[in-house]
Amino acid sequence: MEINDQLIQAITKAVVEQLQKSNGQPQVPSKAGSSQPSGTASLAGRTRMHPKRSYKGAVRAAKGTDPKEVVIGVGAAFQTEIRATMGGIPLEEVLRNVKAGIEEEGMTSRVVKVLDTSDVGFMALEAAKLSGSGIGIGIQSKGTTVIHQKDLYPLSNLELFPQAPLMTLDTYRKIGRNAAKYVKGEKVTPIACTNDPMVRAKYQVKAALMHIIETEQLDPEMGMIEWEGTR
Repeated sequence: MEINDQLIQAITKAVVEQLQKSNGQPQVPSKAGSSQPSGTASLAGRTRMHPKRSYKGAVRAAKGTDPKEVVIGVGAAFQTEIRATMGGIPLEEVLRNVKAGIEEEGMTSRVVKVLDTSDVGFMALEAAKLSGSGIGIGIQSKGTTVIHQKDLYPLSNLELFPQAPLMTLDTYRKIGRNAAKYVKGEKVTPIACTNDPMVRAKYQVKAALMHIIETEQLDPEMGMIEWEGTR
């Protein structure tokens, strides 16, 4: 049977409806992440998957002034409600490798948690606008990542890494290096990524559930906060 978008959306909708009927509190596997598949936006009135986390008292992220700085913007559920990418990589290790890649190129990094959007393109763009260098990285909790520049349109990013289940720690380290090279104005070779056309079909339901969890933790009034690890 051919797997198409309508079938994937139907499966996702059926899973969410079943969770609503059973008043379930699904336990997210450690190998889960988030994305925004169509067909999951209208979920008003159902039981929350996780309690809404309060960031009262958190330090709001400020615009940087260091021209060597790369700001990494992570998702609202990053290291709290979600602790591993869809491919099972601990988010702590993802962050450590991205930062290491930046530092290997002689640049500095700062991490912020983005609480006003779960779209990875906008997350990366907001991070870039905060960055002293104008270069930012956005990382959804499922592992999808974007390198962005402050003066570009949201969809006109520098590099996009959409297939989170196929990414490795080496990929994340290279992302950090490339971001730093953009800061330095050096010639950048785009990172070669493994591509599997069946990944979207295999992980669509998991991605939908994790997107819901990430979106539930948004707090637009807080915007972006400084973030250096689990709280």
